[in-house]
Amino acid sequence: MDFRTEINIKEFPFQIDYQSKIFGLGSCFIDNIKTRFEYYQFQELINPFGTIFNPVSIKKILDRIVNQEYFTENDVFFHNNTWKSYDLHSKFNREDKEKLLTHANQYLDKSLAFLQQTDFAFFTFGTAWIYKLKNQDTVVNNCHKVSPQAFDKICLSPTEIIEELTIITKLIKRINPTIKIFFTVSPVRHLRDGFVENQQSKAHLLTAVHQVINNQNSYYFPSYEIMMDDLRDYRFYKDDFIHPNDLAIDYIWQLVCKNLIKPEAHNTMQAVSKIRKSIAHKAFNEQSEAYRKHLQQIELQIQNLQKYFPWMQF
Repeated sequence: MDFRTEINIKEFPFQIDYQSKIFGLGSCFIDNIKTRFEYYQFQELINPFGTIFNPVSIKKILDRIVNQEYFTENDVFFHNNTWKSYDLHSKFNREDKEKLLTHANQYLDKSLAFLQQTDFAFFTFGTAWIYKLKNQDTVVNNCHKVSPQAFDKICLSPTEIIEELTIITKLIKRINPTIKIFFTVSPVRHLRDGFVENQQSKAHLLTAVHQVINNQNSYYFPSYEIMMDDLRDYRFYKDDFIHPNDLAIDYIWQLVCKNLIKPEAHNTMQAVSKIRKSIAHKAFNEQSEAYRKHLQQIELQIQNLQKYFPWMQF
């Protein structure tokens, strides 16, 4: 007797290997997938501008990348003794305005160069709720703890989201016509919006995403459905009962590996993991001959991998 409803993921016409380059923008869920790609030493650039939750903000930063629209002093403001941008994550905040602009624009250049060679792009949407600066037609990515009275909160309709996703697809295809685009909806529940409002938001996102993948030759990975319909239990959540815990993320990652990563790449993943675990091992006596030989063996394994994958760094 089965006590679970497992997701049957449709077969994709292509898979990722170690020569693939992977780009991604989106919510904190994709950050968890990024850590797995990083751990196994894939070539990736995921969320270079920090977490982005709504489709409009993802479109805006992608538009900056593709059209080389650099950040200027008109895009930043001074608040609580630091310079910030409504389009950027707080990790870009600086006490010096020029340092913020330089740092952000360096990432724009880096992202464009990477995107032009990228094989796979992942966009993960967390919410359809957006915040607009009052009296302005400006959607913010990050409110930076500015007073809520400064914003209007609006839920995007499915039609509005479809327009944003269509633009995202056209922008990225303009500079990289052969790229494979994946859309996903984050399983993280945005309960600060309210229980009903979160469900409304996810429904709008799902409706829009499936409309776009049918018309734009893009693809969908069901991370939302895996969490909601397969795992479907609070033991797979962190203590806040909102975010998936490591067990859930690992399970979803296993399905990514099974369905999106070429089988021959799995041996390399195991070799990378073995090296990482060996490096993390703490010796009782770091001056011993046995430990010295252990380090030499690790170094040899690293050199053997780097012959084939020179970008790998341990």
